[in-house]
Amino acid sequence: MSDVADRLAVAKTCKLYIGGAFPRSESGRVFAVTSADGEFQANVAHASRKDVRDAVAAAREAFGGWSGATAYNRGQVLFRIAEVMEGRREQFAAEVSTAEGVPRETALSTVDTAVDRLVWYAGWTDKIAMVLGASNPVAGPYSSFSTPEPTGIVGVLAPQESSLLGLVSVIAPVIAAGNTCVVVASGERPLPAITLAEVLATSDVPGGVVNVLTGRAAELGPWLASHADVNALDPTGAPAELRRELARSAADTVKRVLPVRGEPDWTGEPDLQRLRAFTEIKTVWHPVGT
Repeated sequence: MSDVADRLAVAKTCKLYIGGAFPRSESGRVFAVTSADGEFQANVAHASRKDVRDAVAAAREAFGGWSGATAYNRGQVLFRIAEVMEGRREQFAAEVSTAEGVPRETALSTVDTAVDRLVWYAGWTDKIAMVLGASNPVAGPYSSFSTPEPTGIVGVLAPQESSLLGLVSVIAPVIAAGNTCVVVASGERPLPAITLAEVLATSDVPGGVVNVLTGRAAELGPWLASHADVNALDPTGAPAELRRELARSAADTVKRVLPVRGEPDWTGEPDLQRLRAFTEIKTVWHPVGT
């Protein structure tokens, strides 16, 4: 019996993730993604300004249902994402290893930390109100309460270096607090983000809560910053000179902009900074007595 002839490999073409679906970019553009050592991996959709607008519209449509869900339910959904990620541990590790040029053991540890990070934020969803809220002491026949509410739609420029752990670390607090988001994945290392989008689509995350665009932060970031229906911006994945430009654009529509100084060490212990950054405090006064 003769050996099987070499077959032509089918190059994967990855799509965007908008509103729970996987459309191609309306521009028809794609770009090639290579491994850390320069080997071709896949063609990836190159998002356009129209794709940004579509993603923001999807995030706005999903916001009412997601922000109105119980905190306990949001925690369950984040935990479900962690469960599905755990089941695809080997795939994520292979993609992280290829994208970042790290050994398999390091990549596996990165995936485990990303799963743990999701579980950590899942545990905070029903505790945000108690920790960030307050019963305010006042003098008079009334009581005053302050409660946190989600900011709205958050534009996220994902970290460029940490293709999975950094990505999870910027998305999880946004949705844990009840926001929806439009995420621009790492331009050089987008494949873990695309696989994460597949996890979101097969978890319990409602369509539009997380929308993942692939492309360049320098191109898509300004459109997110200037979009009137985006309420906040996380510019972590933008270079320093672009972050200043984004802050100026965001000021025109009074966006909240997360102050960042490059990419932090994502392996460190998480904290409440990002949960706090994407919540608004509403204070209610209520009369008491007769």
